[in-house]
Amino acid sequence: MHIRKACCLAALATAVLGCRSASAETTLRIAMTAADIPTATGLPNNGFEGMRFLGYPIFEGLVLWDLTRTDRLASLRPGLAEKWEQDPEDTKTWIFHLRRGVKFHDGTDFNADAVIWNLDRYFNSNSRQYEPPSSAMSKARVPVMGSYRKLDDFTVAISTTRPASYFPYMLVYLLFTSPASFERADHDWAKVATLPAAGTGPFRITRVVPRQEADLARWDQYWDKSKLAKVDNIALLPIPEANSRLAALRSGQVDWIEVPPPDAIDSLKSAGYVITTGSYPHVWPWFYNIGATDSPFKDVRVRQALNYCIDRDGLVALLNGTAEPSVGWLKPSDPDFGNPDNRYKFDPARGKALLAQAGYTAAKPLSFKVMISNSGSGQMLPLPMNEYLQQNLKEACGVNVDFNVVEWQVLLTAARATPDSPSLLGSMALNISSPSSDPGIMARYFSSANFSPNGFNFEQWRDDTFDQALKTIERETDPKVISDAYRIAHERLVDNPPWLYIVHDLNPRAMSPKVKGFVSPQSWFVDLTLVRMQ
Repeated sequence: MHIRKACCLAALATAVLGCRSASAETTLRIAMTAADIPTATGLPNNGFEGMRFLGYPIFEGLVLWDLTRTDRLASLRPGLAEKWEQDPEDTKTWIFHLRRGVKFHDGTDFNADAVIWNLDRYFNSNSRQYEPPSSAMSKARVPVMGSYRKLDDFTVAISTTRPASYFPYMLVYLLFTSPASFERADHDWAKVATLPAAGTGPFRITRVVPRQEADLARWDQYWDKSKLAKVDNIALLPIPEANSRLAALRSGQVDWIEVPPPDAIDSLKSAGYVITTGSYPHVWPWFYNIGATDSPFKDVRVRQALNYCIDRDGLVALLNGTAEPSVGWLKPSDPDFGNPDNRYKFDPARGKALLAQAGYTAAKPLSFKVMISNSGSGQMLPLPMNEYLQQNLKEACGVNVDFNVVEWQVLLTAARATPDSPSLLGSMALNISSPSSDPGIMARYFSSANFSPNGFNFEQWRDDTFDQALKTIERETDPKVISDAYRIAHERLVDNPPWLYIVHDLNPRAMSPKVKGFVSPQSWFVDLTLVRMQ
């Protein structure tokens, strides 16, 4: 009798402890702006929001971002490569020394074979693991990729098509998935995400329900013991409509929302929610479709005119101060902004004069379509913002703008289309938010070598002075020479604008006061290992 009673008490104690242990688990619930769960095969779609939440927390690259500071642009740090250097005998070749002892979430080893396998996934169309969607993104993000080879089990050499001093900044966007994931899915990438796929990061995927939720769990065997996550689980919910995200936060359905509605910020603060903002390398523009057959934007005067026609301060007021005016790819406070001839401001008279010189008057107004999204990573609040611009351009300069509204991923795909592609639906501009973090991004978007569909120069913009400055940046090692060239390159982006520069985002987020430890870095990405739940 006593023995039975003791066993029952022990079982009860175990059950109670088990319940306590389960209840002690912490889950961070995040509402994304995406309309769907980013792809979970190791290189997510949905732009940089996909990389932010279904990329870096689970899958890593040879090079990673340092996202622990707020006082400077995010810098690079060693990732799955402990160190790297340019080959002293060939500046187009980089040697990467891989980190030893790293395992994927499925227990298999990370090594040089895994690196080559993943690079073949992105760049070798004859490989069994070649994945066209991931390849398209990777080729656009790393347009200088040449060849690669294994030197030994923990050393690889990667060569670029031309010298590129910024190559490590491009490699942060190539993430590595366990080859065993592909084998277990019978060589079907559509099935890989259902396994789920295995990476090497501080979180692992435990469940994905398309358009509903993706769940992550802390990976206690993570190779960097100083970066073990402080929450047990993360739940990611796609909620593209801003007021729906707001309602989810206020009701306690989520703990954190991306891009709260600007008119709700004051009331959220009054209710005890935490609003975080911060300057980061972001520009919210319209990409001019210069290359289209009958594009009005072939004339630089038209491109300049619109930059004088928009009231950026009025748009910032609409956004309750969560953005700042953009008059170039970089911010005017950036030391590399340069001294361009054009200092854009709201000057309708100058805008109309330039339009008239190009042949557009009240009798023959400029009219065109813009492809925009209803939500998306870095897109801020695209519908009300674009409606504001539509009215602004009509009233200030007599310009008629219509919109093609599509989902974010459709818009991203359109950015890799050729200028007259039917997929553009006749659009003469695309509203796609862009990073402006480093020369690698500048080269990706504006080099004449990177015309779409092989790169992100959707506009098919060419400027010889810019290309020459970029070549100097790629080949020089003297920081002063590089900085001087960077300023010249940026001056051309202002004076011969491929974009309509509108605003820079200040990265607003709203969080429950239970969320602690969050750092808002000067980056599109965040370090989720720093976050804890009170």
